[in-house]
Amino acid sequence: MRHVPSAVSSPRLLASAIGVAISATSVYAAEPVVNLDATSIDGKAEKASTEYKVEKAASQKYTAPLVDTPRSVTVIPQQVIKDTNALSLQEALRTVPGITFGAGEGGNPQGDRPFIRGFDAQGDTYLDGVRDTGAQTREIFAVESVEVAKGPNSAIGGRGAAGGTINLVSKRAHLGNSLDGAWTWGSDQTQRYTFDGNYQFSDSVAGRLNLMTHESNVAGRDKVNYDRWGIAPSLAFGLGTPTRVNLDYYHLESDDLPDSGIPYTVPTGGTGNRTSADPSKPYAGGDSDNFYGLTGRDFRKSRVDIATFAIEHDLSDTLTVKNTLRHGNSMQDYILTQPDDSKANVNNGSVWRRANTRVGNTATTTNQTDLFGEFYLGGLKNSFSTGIELSREESERSSYNVNTNTGGATTSSCNPSLIGASSGYNCTSLSNPNADDPWDGAISRNYAGTDTNSKTRALYVFDTLELTPQWLLNMGLRYDHFDTDYKTYSADGATTAKGSDTSEFITGQLGLVWKPAENGSIYVSYATSATPPGAMLGEGMEGNTLPGSTDRQGRLLTSDLEPEETTNYEIGTKWDLLDQRLSLTAALFRTEKENARVQVDTTTYENVGETRVQGIELSASGKLTDKWQVFAGYTYMQARQIDGGALGKANDGNQLPNTPNNSASLWTTYAITPKLTVGGGAFYVDDVYGSVANTTMVDSYVRYDAMASYKLTKHVDLQLNVQNLTNEVYYDKAFSTHFANQAAGRTALLTTSVHF
Repeated sequence: MRHVPSAVSSPRLLASAIGVAISATSVYAAEPVVNLDATSIDGKAEKASTEYKVEKAASQKYTAPLVDTPRSVTVIPQQVIKDTNALSLQEALRTVPGITFGAGEGGNPQGDRPFIRGFDAQGDTYLDGVRDTGAQTREIFAVESVEVAKGPNSAIGGRGAAGGTINLVSKRAHLGNSLDGAWTWGSDQTQRYTFDGNYQFSDSVAGRLNLMTHESNVAGRDKVNYDRWGIAPSLAFGLGTPTRVNLDYYHLESDDLPDSGIPYTVPTGGTGNRTSADPSKPYAGGDSDNFYGLTGRDFRKSRVDIATFAIEHDLSDTLTVKNTLRHGNSMQDYILTQPDDSKANVNNGSVWRRANTRVGNTATTTNQTDLFGEFYLGGLKNSFSTGIELSREESERSSYNVNTNTGGATTSSCNPSLIGASSGYNCTSLSNPNADDPWDGAISRNYAGTDTNSKTRALYVFDTLELTPQWLLNMGLRYDHFDTDYKTYSADGATTAKGSDTSEFITGQLGLVWKPAENGSIYVSYATSATPPGAMLGEGMEGNTLPGSTDRQGRLLTSDLEPEETTNYEIGTKWDLLDQRLSLTAALFRTEKENARVQVDTTTYENVGETRVQGIELSASGKLTDKWQVFAGYTYMQARQIDGGALGKANDGNQLPNTPNNSASLWTTYAITPKLTVGGGAFYVDDVYGSVANTTMVDSYVRYDAMASYKLTKHVDLQLNVQNLTNEVYYDKAFSTHFANQAAGRTALLTTSVHF
């Protein structure tokens, strides 16, 4: 068995459906035309925003406008997503400095693995304020905006969130009629079609449908290709009335030939013992296009289904209650070739094709009830939000048996004499690999695996208290009860090991805001987070694993562990200038994890480790003039391991992995005429280490992008984006050992958009 069943024709059928839908614009021509991308809280129509500056986060847990919120929050609005032509969450997040991405393999699953301020945030992504657990590569076609909160954020998000959170805001049904369709053709056989149609059925009922199909290769990479399609319908009832109901569904499928990455070099002499004095870097044998996977073996399929039922009722003009019920499934299934350098084979010009496999499914059911609004107590205004969260998450993980049919060849014996048929094509050339080698091994399902389940019960409350018009006190508190358990089982279903843990923890945030002027603020803040054992449910790299489980070396973890705790201190200022058109922010921060899980002997782990990240962050978003927009930021981070415990002290003082000292982004557009707009951007990321030992790394890079858009008519636009303008060869994901992922080369995309 090599592939899971899928409807091969689905993307083509969806592309046809999108084409028909776009062509059928005459249906809307007779209706009142209102072009929308957003709605007000009561569902009334609002004009689509083209602004880069955002006033307030979508989540009601942020009880003040961004200028009065005492923490670093960046909102990527729809217009930035559109202007940069971001086609995935990772591409959208490149506009936010301080975020990098790590690589996955087998045990650490494939999918988005963002690092925020030095901490792995793979499990800290949310959809409309509700945790989205399963590992996946997230699309952007049904996303209105992306909210990034930096610094420990467990009070708002729950467990984890040591470095921050990422919240995706969905496109939902609204009042008014609108239709937006787009087709993108580009280099490397890129074809992408999207449709976004909203229809108002009555005074208070509306429906919205988003469709997407995407096919592309990857510039500068041999063989790699991506093929996905998605559909996201939304129905809303009671819009503009005191009681509103939303029914939303999201479905995404993908079928890719994934990128296996580029192997790291090994030290001169071929011992394979890397050092921080001379860290290894990725090397493709002289040709950066080299692909070390096998087209006849490798694949990655994924499927995501999320259903949401939300109802909210205005108890008064200043008080609203809302209940959100969601059930979601996230599946991925893959065999991925990892270019394995572990036996010094790269030094002699050969690469071992190691198979990483995974069959995983995560199901999540969440019910979240919120009460929010305003009230006065003792003459003081309170803007508050409080709620209850109940959730159950279930993760199932198994794999494939890959019989390599090597005739005795192994990783350690991989050398030039075994390249090709004599190793069953499992040993290939570093400089000239052939992805179409006739690999003749055998694949079967391995039904042995691991099941992990968790239950969360949480209470939370947030309040912005207006002490005076110049002084605000921002407060937040959350209590979590987190139960998790796991079992491993053999192929015949017999339990081979099991473990469990119950964690209770309280996290909070406290900020004092001084407003020397109505358009500005100066603040100090304090926030905490907690990461209990088993927080990732096996859907990421567990930093704090369950008792009874084993580490990557197969050693039994015998110690009961407490939740890892992270604390953030921040001083900052925010200003809305140029008649409220431009937002400027600056912050100094220090984040400390003082009880990180560390190994103290061969079988024992304790919460005694310490890491520290401190730095400065600057940002600007909005209009410099009526024609000139900017979205920019800079982050400096000093991220260090302070105490690695008895067996990890050799790394004390080292830079944390996937955390650059400096990163910066600049995106800007200028409207030369009412019809013609030009823009461009530069994105800089400093050197990044793959491991805390600092023995693997990828070099710094600067990527340049450019765009131009032209309004042909009132209803038709053309937009040209050239990404990675200078065709820079760089790496955007560094794994701790073995390999790094190479980013796409120069890519040109021409998009035709219609609006009615």
